[in-house]
Amino acid sequence: MQVEVLNTKGKATGRTVELPEEIFGAEPNNHVIYLAVKQYLAAQRQGTHKVKTRAEVQGASRKLHRQKGTGGSRKGNIRNPLYKGGGTIFGPKPHLYDFKLNRKVKDLAKISALSYKAKDNAIVIVEDITMDTPKTKTFVDILGNLKVADKKAMFIMPENNDNVELSIRNVPSVLGVLLSDINTYDIVNSEVLILTESAAKIFSEEENAEA
Repeated sequence: MQVEVLNTKGKATGRTVELPEEIFGAEPNNHVIYLAVKQYLAAQRQGTHKVKTRAEVQGASRKLHRQKGTGGSRKGNIRNPLYKGGGTIFGPKPHLYDFKLNRKVKDLAKISALSYKAKDNAIVIVEDITMDTPKTKTFVDILGNLKVADKKAMFIMPENNDNVELSIRNVPSVLGVLLSDINTYDIVNSEVLILTESAAKIFSEEENAEA
């Protein structure tokens, strides 16, 4: 799959990058995408919800009145869950929501998500961006030149670049990530993927290395 490389002005550079069909042209599997997104969202939950049981709430432990002979119902102490201020029955306890997903399933989910983006022509490759100082306005201008300023985008870089990362940070519609850190949820949650030329070439290099 050949994709044209654009410069920061949005013009064609005359160069192209070959994105491997095994990754960007695969038959998408909707179920593994669902599993990967579900696991990602589950892992974000803190799971710190907690209520007090009758053993933890404040209150005397004495029996309110004798068991028999009063004409009333049987009662234990004031911490009984049936009383106001008593403990809670079967309330939530802290626990993790995350669950295990096999590496092959995660990889297939990412491949499926990338294939959907390729089918929708939602992949843009831009020449490597260099900045002497962080400048959000400069980056916003680049997005405008690429005609993606009004879209939720994921900007993918091959390695850390402090000036670019700081420029992206103040743009709410853009998520800047390293190529090694991309995940299925962020791919699905983005309308368009913007890859730097170096990041895009890594896909081809890894595919050739495996072959």
